[in-house]
Formats: sequence, C-alpha cells, structure tokens
Amino acid sequence: MKALRLYLWLVLIQVRSQMQYRVGFLLETLSVALGSIISFVTLALVLQKFEGIAGWSLGEVAFLFALVELSFGLMDMIFSGFDPDYFAAHTRQGTLDQYLLRPVSLTLQIFGSQFILRRLGRIFQGTLILVYAVQLVNIEWTVGKILYLPLVIAGMVLFFGGLFMLGATITFWTVERIEAVNILTYGGTELMSYPMTIYQDWMRRFFTYIVPAIFLNYYPSLYFLDRPDPFNMPFVVRFIAPVVGLGVFLAAYVFWRFGVRYYQSTGS
Repeated sequence: MKALRLYLWLVLIQVRSQMQYRVGFLLETLSVALGSIISFVTLALVLQKFEGIAGWSLGEVAFLFALVELSFGLMDMIFSGFDPDYFAAHTRQGTLDQYLLRPVSLTLQIFGSQFILRRLGRIFQGTLILVYAVQLVNIEWTVGKILYLPLVIAGMVLFFGGLFMLGATITFWTVERIEAVNILTYGGTELMSYPMTIYQDWMRRFFTYIVPAIFLNYYPSLYFLDRPDPFNMPFVVRFIAPVVGLGVFLAAYVFWRFGVRYYQSTGS
C-alpha cells in the first residue's frame, strides 16, 4: 500500500504539471486522437473499396484495430517511463544513477517518472472506433464476452508494456535504443490491427511461436466475432490472452531485474 500511494503521488505530480497549460494539453490530446482517426478513416475507405480484406468486413477489421489502439494507448500512458526512446536518455546521460541513490524501488520510480496524459486522445479514439465496430458487426454479447473483453485489453497492455521494459533494459548495454524493439512495439500494433491470414507463413509462425502476438488480439477476436479458426488450433487459445500478456510482462520484468543488478554507469 505504501508503494501504491507513492506511485499515485508521483502520477499526480505528472498530471498537475501537464495541466498547467490546459490549452496546450487539449490541443496535443486532440492532435493524437486526430492522427489515429485519420489512419482509421484511410483504412476504412480502402476496405469499402474492396469490400473487406481476406474475408473480414470493415466492422470486423475495425474491431481488431480498436482493441489494439485502446490497449496501446493505455500502455503508452502507464509504461511511458520505460519507453526505450525516453529511457535511453537516462542511461546515456547518467541520470539513472540519481534514481539508484534514492531509497525507493527503481522500478516504481521509473513507472512514476512519466505519465503522458495526452495519450488519452488515442484511448478515446480507440474507444470510439470500438463502439462503431460493435454496431457494424452486431456482436452477440454474453456474460463471458463482457467479462473477457477487459481481460483481453489488460493482456495487451501487459504485452506491450513488457516489450517497452525489455527495450529499456537493453539500453543498459547498448546505451542507445535499438530499432528492433520499435519494430515489435509500434510495428506490432500495425500487425495486430489486421487478420493474421493476410501474412505469409513465416511471419505468422514468428508471431505465434517466438513473439506470441497472435493470441492477444486475433484469437480473442475470433471468439467475440464468432468466426471459425482457419489455422485449426485448439479452441482454448482464444482465452489465453491475459496469460500470454502476463507471461511476457513477467519475463521482461525478470530481465529488467537482471539488467539493474549488472548495470554500470556510463560515467556521464
């Protein structure tokens, strides 16, 4: 409880500082939302032209797109302290040493060091598209689907957050960020926004057995949309999104603790 109160206090400081210039905050939030909406509108126009993609209608693809946007927006707000682009500056400039000298958990400090409130624009936009998608596809909501939806979102938040933490840890040795992590995070959002049937076999296998992204959005969406599985995997894989997300996050956290244990200052 003490750690939770400290984290909430650090977040409150971040929020109050960002709200000092409310017009600027509002404009930034709107620009983030508009950027994502324009991306979706472009996708929607293309899908209407070709009447879907790989047998998936506009509403079904919008459902995939919305879940990813909503989840990544939440993650990017909560885990922004571990964003490799931001965290690499601490490693390079030696300011991480200041955190290590404080009698508070380093992990907690990094979580509380950044809380980018303007990500609400992406969260709001993802929510709007999700509502729009649900109206288009007429999902038959059951108690199981209602309860499972927030767990799927939480699974993706943990998955992408784990990738951020992984990328931040790697900078202990590389000092600078590496683009491969951005391929998995920002590139992963693009990949997961479309049905997995459109990708080549090697790519689909990679994102099934190496980076298990297929279980976080695609398979849960098959369950929500009552679609058959073209890959004939066990039915239970539609329900393992929270487990996969938590597993990736815990693996990244173990690696993070390893990196902190063997961290050596750059001497800056």
